[in-house]
Amino acid sequence: MAVADLIPGVRVLAGYRREWLPKDVVAGVVLTTLLVPQGMAYAELAGLPAITGLYTSVLCLLAYAVFGPSRILVLGPDSSLGPMIAAVLLPLVVADGDPAKAVALASVLALMVGAMLTVAAVAKLGFVADLLSRPTQLGYVNGLALTILIGQLPKLFGFSTDGEGLIGETVAFVRGVAAGETVPAALAIGVSGLVVILALRRWAPKVPGILVAVLGAIAATVWLGLEGRGVSVVGPLPQGFPPFTVPSVEWSELGLLAAGALGITLVSVTDTISTASTFAARTGQEVRGNQEMIGIGAANLAAGLFQGFPVSTSGSRTAVAESAGARSQVTGVVGAAAITLLLVLVPGLLKDLPQPMLAAVVIAASLSLADAAGMRRLWRQRRVEFALATAAFLGVALFGVLPGIAVAVGLSVLNVFRRAWWPYHTVLGRADGVAGFHDVRSYPDAALTPGLVLFRFDAPLIFANARTFRDEIRHLARTEPAPEWIVVAAEPITDIDTTAADMLEDLDEELNAKGISLVFAEMKTPVRTKIDRYKLTRTIDPAHFYPTIEDAVAAFHPRRRT
Repeated sequence: MAVADLIPGVRVLAGYRREWLPKDVVAGVVLTTLLVPQGMAYAELAGLPAITGLYTSVLCLLAYAVFGPSRILVLGPDSSLGPMIAAVLLPLVVADGDPAKAVALASVLALMVGAMLTVAAVAKLGFVADLLSRPTQLGYVNGLALTILIGQLPKLFGFSTDGEGLIGETVAFVRGVAAGETVPAALAIGVSGLVVILALRRWAPKVPGILVAVLGAIAATVWLGLEGRGVSVVGPLPQGFPPFTVPSVEWSELGLLAAGALGITLVSVTDTISTASTFAARTGQEVRGNQEMIGIGAANLAAGLFQGFPVSTSGSRTAVAESAGARSQVTGVVGAAAITLLLVLVPGLLKDLPQPMLAAVVIAASLSLADAAGMRRLWRQRRVEFALATAAFLGVALFGVLPGIAVAVGLSVLNVFRRAWWPYHTVLGRADGVAGFHDVRSYPDAALTPGLVLFRFDAPLIFANARTFRDEIRHLARTEPAPEWIVVAAEPITDIDTTAADMLEDLDEELNAKGISLVFAEMKTPVRTKIDRYKLTRTIDPAHFYPTIEDAVAAFHPRRRT
């Protein structure tokens, strides 16, 4: 395998065009204005010091530039992962509240996620992203958005709570407001910043709303002396860059970390593949799922070795880079360099950034995550999938982020199983003016042939639905007058397992005893091969397999004349 296949950054450098450089530099600088406040805000969302968000941003950008296959995708701290990281760390650090321990745990979590992603890529397990169906993703993300919003309200109002879970946090927030704990100056600066971000996003999307709001909040804090009025600020950041660090944790903590890493890995893969597909479609690039996992795996490993935490793709930051003219991952390298210069040369630049402003950044992100329109669309289009989305939403909202992802995955898998368990099935007839045979539910006036039933079963015939198939055939056999042939339109049946084969053998003998023949039409060659392998033609007449439904009907009519 070529080096360029393992390290896509080599291919980018080999084909880099000189005219791209000015655009990549400008896009990198523009991107930095978003990376810094969001990185700090999402670090605090994850229960970590704000500075770790900047460390994480630098390392993941550099690692993805080397190992990531996309020319434009931007990785970094993510609002959807923040609550998941916090859910893992909180039980492990709540006893002593040590920030250094929290950082070490988060770094180990990032290393675990990176290792899982790398192993999954080598094993070509990119399909695991399909474990979250679109409806369950929608419900999960909406539940996550609400959880983030409620969790940030106390900080926006200038106080803190110790509530746990959505309900607990909501109750604690309401009690805090009722008890007069709100800091008016904090609420004013936070709400003002939120309004600026949302207004510019809506009416001037090309203006960096977060940067405008952050700079305005810093200026107001300094000029109006808001820190003296009870507004918490970020404070001075540590100068310089963290050294290479191999984090260490207790053996007893690895179990919870591994479980959290698994959930974060699944969400990260799903988010990255979907975002990569969206932007690849715009630029005509091909999505390489397994290489994407290597790219985000490398980003997580790099972050974990420099006091960082798990990262994923950011659709919003990628969109900013694209609109700013980014041509390659040099944009991310420029962003990483700019953040590094900030840490080395002017670490005090953000010391007066008010904490309510960071809460406003996170709340704005949560509002962009929410998709009420998607829920309404599901309600109109398919009520069953709306119910799945609602269940995933409630799973996150009521049980927490990590149990919520387990609920979402479980619902997706159960929905697939439900469709295989109770697939659509119908009787076919010949409708006037339409060629062929069609569903009598769609064509109620379709003509049926006396003595002949055409039955279509829209799923592979497997252990889960073998009884359903058998019961439907039995029901058709009991109709009056009793049919002579039951023809199975088998084109949708893509497989028959051994459980279903045994059922077919018993069913055919049962029907033969009643003078009814079980006939198949349009069976696919691989499925017919399995029929022969199972030796079902010992009971099912080998002549009762027809290439088309028309052939089966034509064979039935001469038989009726005799």
